[in-house]
Amino acid sequence: MSCFPPLLDSERSGALSTLLEGLGLSPLPAQLGPIDEALSHTSAGLAKNHERLEFLGDAVLRLACAEFLEDHYPHLSVGERSGLRAQLVSDRWLGELAEKMQLEPLIRRGRSASGDLAGRATVRAECCEALVGGIYEAWGGAEGGLKVVRLWLDPPWGESCGELLRDPHRHNWKSGLQEWSQGSLGELPRYESTEQNKEHGSPRRYFSQVFLKQKLYGEGWGASRRDAEQQAAQAALAQLRPPAR
Repeated sequence: MSCFPPLLDSERSGALSTLLEGLGLSPLPAQLGPIDEALSHTSAGLAKNHERLEFLGDAVLRLACAEFLEDHYPHLSVGERSGLRAQLVSDRWLGELAEKMQLEPLIRRGRSASGDLAGRATVRAECCEALVGGIYEAWGGAEGGLKVVRLWLDPPWGESCGELLRDPHRHNWKSGLQEWSQGSLGELPRYESTEQNKEHGSPRRYFSQVFLKQKLYGEGWGASRRDAEQQAAQAALAQLRPPAR
């Protein structure tokens, strides 16, 4: 008798099994239902969708990350660990992880969630967080699920922590540029940003330039004004300070 739920056909079961094995999570759980549920977005209109497991995954993710930081970075202050955790459980980080895992082809979604780049990125992050809850539940919840979540997430967290500790303002370059400019020049950066087109989710919707002492130091593009300014600030910092090693 198949161990998979009745509505989980052999093709779907095989694809989900391959995903979990690729993450190094074996032997596989007795039921793949929670994994399938986590990767079924609400927009698909199915009876079971990702929302319940996204809610669970949010709590599991924060606890697992707190444990990871306690185990590997006990020398950091609580404030420093809190800052790191905020980056390691963010939608941006989850979306990037989902992209590296090539999770998108496995996500069941409706047309409303497939129409623009920003929407697709949001769905990837949501379902990745739901997958945390699904893995936790599939491997026994409080009886062993957290250990398996850590088995999956500890390696990418370790890689990201190394990058973040070498450059504390990674992904928040505006803050880094502001600190540098205040300390070195005694003034704040000035941004000039314009909307270039109306295409929602377009990575070149906004264009931004950043000035210090009336001199242009960086330019950037982004799907939002904030994204474009972040890219401009990153370009400016690359000119103004040596790269972190």
